[in-house]
Amino acid sequence: MTASFYIISAVVLLSTLLALTRRNAMHALLYLIVSLLSVATVFLLMGAYLAAALEVIIYAGAIMVFFIFVIMMLNIAEAPIPKGGDWLSPRAWLGPAFLSTVLAGELVFILAKGGTIRGLTAASPKQVGVALYGPYMLGAELASLLLLAALVGAFHLGRKLATAPERRED
Repeated sequence: MTASFYIISAVVLLSTLLALTRRNAMHALLYLIVSLLSVATVFLLMGAYLAAALEVIIYAGAIMVFFIFVIMMLNIAEAPIPKGGDWLSPRAWLGPAFLSTVLAGELVFILAKGGTIRGLTAASPKQVGVALYGPYMLGAELASLLLLAALVGAFHLGRKLATAPERRED
């Protein structure tokens, strides 16, 4: 199971790196979805079944749908997007499809072997909460502050500066 962990970790790192380096936002979202599903598989491998399910439902499901909706509504593209679906070529799907296939193969292998790393037991939601808000409470709070700072920074960078209208002297 250690080899499975390393393969899944490689998929996480590669898909996250590819998500960060894509110029097209939709292509980056495809790689980000693969990355989030890979993290859910790592949670599954570690025995945190609730965290794995929440990762898939909340992050890979709801938040990614919201991101796709916002990108489609804003339609911020350097060039106009052609009609007919030609803008998302099959070549754009090859990378995420390959990484997803590797991830699906690892998931089948993990479930066939018993589901967790040898020696680990499934963690209950209470145990995850006690661990997160016990010795790691400072780290969780710092991560939330970092996310808040990123949100405020993104808002200020993304908003259009309103210019004051010129005064007319009659």
